Amino acid sequence: MALKAGIVGLPNVGKSTLFNAITQAGAESANYPFCTIDPNVGVVEVPDERLDKLTELVVPNRTVPTAFEFVDIAGLVRGASKGEGLGNKFLAHIREVDAIVHVVRCFEDENITHVDGKINPISDIQTINLELILADVESVEKRIERSKKNMKGGNKQYAQEVEVLERIKEALYNDQPARSVELTDEEKLIVRDLHLLTLKPVLYAANVSEDGVTEADSNPFVQQVKEFAAAEGAEVVPISAKVEAEIAELEGEDKAMFLEELGLSASGLDRLIQAAYRLLGLYTYFTAGVQEVRAWTIRKGTKAPQAAGVIHSDFERGFIRAEVVSYNDLVAAGSMNSARERGQLRLEGKDYVVQDGDVMHFRFNV
Repeated sequence: MALKAGIVGLPNVGKSTLFNAITQAGAESANYPFCTIDPNVGVVEVPDERLDKLTELVVPNRTVPTAFEFVDIAGLVRGASKGEGLGNKFLAHIREVDAIVHVVRCFEDENITHVDGKINPISDIQTINLELILADVESVEKRIERSKKNMKGGNKQYAQEVEVLERIKEALYNDQPARSVELTDEEKLIVRDLHLLTLKPVLYAANVSEDGVTEADSNPFVQQVKEFAAAEGAEVVPISAKVEAEIAELEGEDKAMFLEELGLSASGLDRLIQAAYRLLGLYTYFTAGVQEVRAWTIRKGTKAPQAAGVIHSDFERGFIRAEVVSYNDLVAAGSMNSARERGQLRLEGKDYVVQDGDVMHFRFNV
């Protein structure tokens, strides 16, 4: 499944610099507002040590990691919901992503212009949030008006739609995002086609200075962001765009040594992706054969036929059963044959819920 995260924030908070560092896509970055107009897109491989280990065990012809797509969306400003700063165009780009990575500037630097002339991460967050809320208010009000007209025909479907939308509108009027409203699965389907901006899950990337990457926990700006995020159940990933740019140029042992020198267990990109997976409720399962070892991304709770469908629709349509072994059991056994001999290779049917780290082989007939 193709997953897409939109990197948003005010101008000059480090969005494009961060995007360049983690994707090495060469997106333009400059010290003035609106240097990004059309969204830059970069696809990055999702690092997974389990995939490396499976490659060692199986020795396939090729190894294919799963991927994550990052979209660098231009800096929003006050009035974006009314078209300021090409805001309508930028907001449309946000509607297309699965999740929002909100980059917040958490460092002082007199050489880098701030659009408001001062560093205030909470004010920055609230500026972006307000524009997203205002855009959603307009969408919700238009739909309510239309649904009320359709209610006159006696269709109960529209009455339910109005009830759900009124609850969301009330939250928006109180400066709360649509995701703060508890919705049933049925109610989520009702509003899905509205593509509400504030319904999308958010994680915050606290952009710190190069010198401050190892002291993020004591950074007062980062602490402010963490307190704000905690109130809405969001996660914060401290990250230095400048450090990530240096890491992006290293590989293997050089990269590991550099991270060790900084006192980091993982790069900002790795931590950002891990946080995005948690945010979206994503799992990874694997297929492992001589031809190919490959990682596949699914949502938590996905059953075996739908997981097979990620590979090809024929796999889901003609699903018979799945041969499954957990990653840990396979590594402990040393090979698929040994896992089978130990009784750790299971046959699972259509109701099996795939677990993170499952190694699977699908049987199907079409």
